[in-house]
Amino acid sequence: MELNENAEIDTSQIEDRRGSGGGGGGGGFAGLPIGGGGLTGIVVSVVIALVTGYFGINQFTGDGGGNQTGDNTVLAQECSQPDKLKQLDCRNNLYVNSIQNYWAEALPRAFNESYRPAKTVYFSNVVRTGCGRADSGVGPFYCPADDKVYIDLTFYRVLGESLGAPGEFAQPYVLAHEYGHHVQDLLGTEAQMRREQQRDPKHANQLSVRLELQADCYAGAWARNATGTETATGKKIFKRLTEQDIQEGLDTAGKIGDDALQRRGGGSINPAEFTHGTSAQRQHWFATGFQSGDPRSCDTFAAGAI
Repeated sequence: MELNENAEIDTSQIEDRRGSGGGGGGGGFAGLPIGGGGLTGIVVSVVIALVTGYFGINQFTGDGGGNQTGDNTVLAQECSQPDKLKQLDCRNNLYVNSIQNYWAEALPRAFNESYRPAKTVYFSNVVRTGCGRADSGVGPFYCPADDKVYIDLTFYRVLGESLGAPGEFAQPYVLAHEYGHHVQDLLGTEAQMRREQQRDPKHANQLSVRLELQADCYAGAWARNATGTETATGKKIFKRLTEQDIQEGLDTAGKIGDDALQRRGGGSINPAEFTHGTSAQRQHWFATGFQSGDPRSCDTFAAGAI
């Protein structure tokens, strides 16, 4: 994977709250506090969070909203420097630019719907969202209540060192998956799925799996078209993607399958508790999106077997 060093980075698509202290201290989010044991505590929380379904759409309530705001001054300065692509936050900013450039064109073309941009919030440790208060242990997530993606960038260290997905392409894959949830929100897919869960609680987890696999498929569709995405001035964002990059995306999908995470968490494999899909399912649907390059191929709800 090679980004275009001449591509300008639109930092307006990021809300940088890393310097805001996350809205104060206090308890964790949804019973998943980050312990005092450093990285180990974070790993435990992330594994639990992934197994129980928090790597995706955040549906919790509680101490939400608030007046926590971001300050992009430092980010804007950093991401305008010649060596900007050496910085993790600037690279991720450019990934967000690429993903949103893709959907701004793909959503009207594929579904006859307008795309509404969603910001990605960078935070450290704790953050207030429209869905409630979250800490870093829940991993990246999308909040439909405020149309924002949330990520503590230290998650990538956990993803690489402890979950076994160190490849650089794991990062845009994670973001593309979260923006897949934003697309589902715009199309009404997520709301329809929640209604179905209420009508049929016995199949709630199965419906959640289909939602998550669709987001994986949407990520694959973006990946297929990533080299065609551009900045506002028409500069290509990616110079190239390689087969190795796509393999890294598939590897990441495999590492965060429900079965793999349950196994890593030390428990037995319990399909009844799956909320995101098995490793094989996640890899299959990412590959489906990539091979077709068309988000219309991602209707996991219409598919019989997934």
